[in-house]
Amino acid sequence: MTGTTYIVATDVGGTCTDTIVVTSAGEIHIGKALSTPPDFADGVLNSIQSAAEIMGISRRELLERTSLFVHGSTVVDNTVLTREGARTGLITTEGFEDTLLVTRGAYGRWSGLTEEGIKNPVKTDRAPALVETGAIAGVRERVDCNGEVVEALDLAAAERAVRFLVKEKKVEAIAVSFLWSFFNADHERAVRDLIGKVAPQAYVTLSSDIAPVPGEYERTSTAVINAYAGRITRDYLNSLERLLGENGYRGQTMVMQGYGGLLPAGEAAERAVGMIECGPAAGVIGAKFLGELMGDGDIIAADMGGTTFKVGVIQGGELDYAREPLVDRFHYVAPKIDVVSIGAGGGSIVQLDPKTRLPTVGPRSAGSRPGPICYGLGGTEPTLTDVMLLIGYMEPSHFLRGSMTLDRDNAHRIFKGKIADPLGVSVEEAAIGIYRIAAAQITDLIRKITVERGLDPRDFVLHSFGGTCGMLASAFGEELAVRRIVIPYTASVNCAFGLVTADVRHEYSTTTTLPSDVSPEAVNAIFAPLMESAHRQLEAEGFTGSDTRFDWSVDLRYRRQVHEVTTPVHARTPLDTAALAALIDDFESLYERKFGRGSAYREAGIEMTMFRLTASGLMQRPKLPKETEGAADASAARIGRRRIFVEARGALAEADIYDFTKLAPGNRLSGPAVIHTPITTIAVQQGQSARMDGYRNIVLDMEG
Repeated sequence: MTGTTYIVATDVGGTCTDTIVVTSAGEIHIGKALSTPPDFADGVLNSIQSAAEIMGISRRELLERTSLFVHGSTVVDNTVLTREGARTGLITTEGFEDTLLVTRGAYGRWSGLTEEGIKNPVKTDRAPALVETGAIAGVRERVDCNGEVVEALDLAAAERAVRFLVKEKKVEAIAVSFLWSFFNADHERAVRDLIGKVAPQAYVTLSSDIAPVPGEYERTSTAVINAYAGRITRDYLNSLERLLGENGYRGQTMVMQGYGGLLPAGEAAERAVGMIECGPAAGVIGAKFLGELMGDGDIIAADMGGTTFKVGVIQGGELDYAREPLVDRFHYVAPKIDVVSIGAGGGSIVQLDPKTRLPTVGPRSAGSRPGPICYGLGGTEPTLTDVMLLIGYMEPSHFLRGSMTLDRDNAHRIFKGKIADPLGVSVEEAAIGIYRIAAAQITDLIRKITVERGLDPRDFVLHSFGGTCGMLASAFGEELAVRRIVIPYTASVNCAFGLVTADVRHEYSTTTTLPSDVSPEAVNAIFAPLMESAHRQLEAEGFTGSDTRFDWSVDLRYRRQVHEVTTPVHARTPLDTAALAALIDDFESLYERKFGRGSAYREAGIEMTMFRLTASGLMQRPKLPKETEGAADASAARIGRRRIFVEARGALAEADIYDFTKLAPGNRLSGPAVIHTPITTIAVQQGQSARMDGYRNIVLDMEG
């Protein structure tokens, strides 16, 4: 292996930490370990260790030969969801102290709630803000919508506010959000400089830095989220880089963002809000890359790990971005790949509703510790993983390459006492019912982001990834009637795989309102300073010439409307008259795709409101070798038979069991069957066939 170099990517999830190693020859090696909250960095090293052992080298040797380390983590999501962020204060324009608390008026009472939670409007209320009411300070200042100073900043009042927040309220982080600061940030910057003198230990976020866009509440909320999670994120990334260095790594650390791009760790540490849902975003990026290899442009990317089920849609090879991003119940302003989720994962707790006595799956999760009962780590509540074991899909001796033997007897005993006996049915009947509930929840979620948006699942290929999804995909994929199902070779670590297929990306934007009939020169003049900043940034990171890409987009709306549609510029830039006209046509096409055919109405007038630039430093893609597909006979990989749940029979029945490592490209098998891989399990239902393709993906075809 002399001279071999590696790219290493790790993705930290709620239950497991995944590692993928790509060699300079394009070979892929996979590692996996349980996550280690609250110090997730230890789990990262354990996962890298797992990959190194499979490769037959030490962890230090692997890291010493690593040219690039790429990382994704749920640290920001967890910080907000568990309310374990820094004690945060807010300084805002006097008279607007309640902006964060009012949210979006009545909408704030139910935004982010489940459908069940929305059904009782009397009981709904706004989520408690991340800043307590007494830690919000108003300061006299005012800038108008043209960026002109109407009232100068009261520096003395600002200093009093800072001292009050730090000394009386004991805040560790301060968010600053003034009216119209995205047009003129001088007042916010003056307060930042003041905090640096009065309270240099405080973590500071300016709304003009993190969210220079209109939308008073959303901009303030974004600044608060970033301040709340920023210190923990910075400490975590610093700790991770230190541990990597101590173990031999000398290169740069890149961190995944929710919009699907990478940032250097130092910059990511100051933009914590950008890391929200970066793992699922990486999974969608990985699905897009694999789809391009396989010739699939329309993909439903489904990810089911330990705590949640997440799904995103790729249309015609294009990613879809969230219109109103949320973390927990808090809105924020940052580009994010549109991924929706429910609390249904392998670690999701199965229980009986105290009122109806009907079984439910999630949203509470057992996490990695204590985890499912069958892990033997102290878990006492049944989970979906325990159900998979009870219906025969999981095998006690095959989990994580046999590194952990699952305790079926204890899972059976507790599930019987807490679920089956109270329902008055057998363990087998109860477990089958729970499996069907989970599959139905997933099917409903996918229909919401396809059918309810005018998309037909039958036109899509389903990519199933995550440690648990392969056991359910054959069921909900058949219900949705997708074209076929792909379980990637990297299924259980597909988010980590997405990390090594992403590019470095920086987002720039500026806000101003122009009519659509403006001259192309006026639009080009707005983009010119953004392009200058982007070129400088990428050159500093070592990207020039053909290694760079610059994508323009414009937010447009019909006059007197408040909802904009971000419309990519497909023409060459700078723009000419024809390119500007094409942009308007594209806007109306996108508008009708989002809001229904016939909804476009050019006669109302069209306005441009925001101008966006995405600057990319193009990373080297892994070159995955494609093997020649051989004989169809898979009998050499058959390792036995056992009873598993077969949907067509409504009960457990004998089925063939296969070892993934003994399958060869071209091998084909028919369901019902189970395929055990080193990192996940795949269930093949009756009436379906499975084959291994040249990339060692498992492809399920619906024979019916």
